[in-house]
Amino acid sequence: MTNVPIRDVSLFVKVIGQGYPLVLMHGGPGQDYTSLLPLEALADQFTLIFYDHRCNGHSTGADVSTMTWENLTTDADALRQTLGFDKWAVLGHSFGGQVALEYALHNPNSLSHLILMNTGGDCWVHQNAPEILHKRGYNAATVQAARCFYSGQITVSEYFPSFLRFAGAYFYRLNLLGMAREMLFGPRPKYRPEATIFGFSQLIAGWTVMDRLGEIIVPALIIAGRQDFIFPPEHQAILADRLPNAKLVLIERAGHNPQMEQTAEVIRIIRDFVAAAQP
Repeated sequence: MTNVPIRDVSLFVKVIGQGYPLVLMHGGPGQDYTSLLPLEALADQFTLIFYDHRCNGHSTGADVSTMTWENLTTDADALRQTLGFDKWAVLGHSFGGQVALEYALHNPNSLSHLILMNTGGDCWVHQNAPEILHKRGYNAATVQAARCFYSGQITVSEYFPSFLRFAGAYFYRLNLLGMAREMLFGPRPKYRPEATIFGFSQLIAGWTVMDRLGEIIVPALIIAGRQDFIFPPEHQAILADRLPNAKLVLIERAGHNPQMEQTAEVIRIIRDFVAAAQP
């Protein structure tokens, strides 16, 4: 684990394992690589490259206003070159999946496989995620908290109180004991509320690549928890339909983080996909 100078920033990077390179783009915005650590078991087959996007997690050196799609994707490709890989497989979760889609469009010759986990090709989450919470019986205050959070209409001090109101909806079944164990003995996540606010209010607002998905011709795996309220199955089906070479797998008994709730199944599916899909 180290910070690597990349362009005008210092990106936090963790490289483990051996084999074909697989870069993991974390969700957020405003979170870090630790949400994808359940996939570490893939290190026996792949060289895993975990990193924090600029202005996220442990990465430093740039103002949040520089968190543009162009910078995010150019950073990633500069990291690939710095590490000496001609190509790599790209896995993006949630916001990281949106970065991965932009990366695939900007750098089509740099990736061999695209794995999209619980993500979407537009700003679906802004309006639809709060509405799904409403339909699932969450009270009006919780729905309003989600609406403000996913539009970036919160302050830094409101970040955690707002998020905690609907955090349980991220999971099919919230494992409080497991979460407590991770907090006590696992790596401590580093949250950057200012990146969350900027990301939802400026970067993702109005964003879409849905009309360009046909340009991404590499083998693609779309994997998602069936109970996800942020990017539900119907959105995943649209992604799979518009990507020319895509496979869709829905994970039962999992929400927005299937890598945490159904780790072994997610790892198996990723192994099988990369082994079978020829770029």
